[in-house]
Amino acid sequence: MKEKLRRLDPWRLELPAGSRPGMSVPAVVYADAEIERTLDDRTLLQAANAASLPGIRRAALVMPDGHAGYGFPIGGVAAFGLSDGVVSPGGVGYDINCGVRLLATAVPAGRILRGRDAVAAALFAAVPAGVGSEGSIRLSKSDEKAVAEKGARWAVERGLGEAGDLERCESGGRLDGAEYGALGRRALERGRGQLGTLGSGNHFVEIQEVAEIFDPAAAAAFGLEKGLAAVMLHSGSRGLGHQVCADSLDEMLAAARRYGIALPDRELACAPCSSPEAERYLAAMRAAANYAWANRQALGWAAGKALAAALELSPRELGLRLVYDVAHNIAKIEEHAAPGGRAGKVMVHRKGATRAFPPGHPEVPAEYRSAGQPVLIPGDMGRASYVLAGTGALGETFGSVCHGAGRLLSRGEASRRAHGRDIVRELAGNGVSVMAAARGTLGEEMPEAYKDAGQVVRVVAGAGLAKIVARLRPLCVVKG
Repeated sequence: MKEKLRRLDPWRLELPAGSRPGMSVPAVVYADAEIERTLDDRTLLQAANAASLPGIRRAALVMPDGHAGYGFPIGGVAAFGLSDGVVSPGGVGYDINCGVRLLATAVPAGRILRGRDAVAAALFAAVPAGVGSEGSIRLSKSDEKAVAEKGARWAVERGLGEAGDLERCESGGRLDGAEYGALGRRALERGRGQLGTLGSGNHFVEIQEVAEIFDPAAAAAFGLEKGLAAVMLHSGSRGLGHQVCADSLDEMLAAARRYGIALPDRELACAPCSSPEAERYLAAMRAAANYAWANRQALGWAAGKALAAALELSPRELGLRLVYDVAHNIAKIEEHAAPGGRAGKVMVHRKGATRAFPPGHPEVPAEYRSAGQPVLIPGDMGRASYVLAGTGALGETFGSVCHGAGRLLSRGEASRRAHGRDIVRELAGNGVSVMAAARGTLGEEMPEAYKDAGQVVRVVAGAGLAKIVARLRPLCVVKG
């Protein structure tokens, strides 16, 4: 597929419509020359397959952190008409509403540096992490229903945050249309003890320093100040969301056959947006998304308490404040301009992609509306993360940008290359203290396994989709 790519400008590549039989729209890949060299045929094939689905609008999009996933590429965005388009679990992914939360503090980063090993140990003790990890929060059946329907609000009502936090969450930390009854027995069993936990792989809690400010006005609006510490965490809907995806695939595959949808890949199992099968999946997906928001709300609260205790600070001295919380793996009905300028509702799938609405958009919190929506881009555990603000993505990418650095190496290949190395010592040499729940995680997640997030956000900024606000460097990291 790479030989069919054509370069549109320094930041964009296009796989024209018809490059593969069935492609009704092009696939657009956001990549400079350096990132173009990392593209593989499987990622491009998945983008071409997405461009073949019924009712797709504009183009299938691949962000600069894109790589092959299940069905859609990770870093993929696609929108479908509600009357003629489809919903595909492969366009959302297994970890429904995997996302990132950033909290600012009033603590100078130097205070963390002087005791970063102790801070990492305190976080590791306070935040359950790893495959199958369970926390101290136990959900009754009434709690399960409330979490599924209320999302982050449930956690705030339980004292795990402030009411103002909800205004600084994408969609207010809750999707309408979630149905507790749409969750299967196994999904509920898996989620019952996992609220307030990290999970494994690339999920983390990280203490960072606001190392550089690029846009002082936006940084001030977001409450970010150079030299102060911040808390970033990355987690999702855990086993509950994974099971929702798994439960839906067979039904969606049968639905595609029943509705006469020719699938270029069975991993793109789907159903028409208005079908009962799509409605059942969306009701369960929204419930899983709400669980993820409640999970990150609880995680942020626990991390803040652990940080205050490790530094022997009062909550007031710590000054913890939510900056924003963004979703990655999600499908949402949104209103976007169609060709000719008329606005219409579409089903936007973002899989490993972040919403990035511009200044003035009504869904951007009022306090941020002059700057644009905060966009949180985590790096790998040894290199910088970034805060961006949405600018010009609305008319081109349905208000979407990248979600992270993006993998370069498979987990198996990263582990092979890490064999015999002391990743903890290497990171410590770069000023980063790290603890992980599983021995193999650090090899799988070593910095070389990922693209450089700095390069990824430069492409996004160069393409005019978002502006870079701040660079955050890691100080101590807890991994699953």
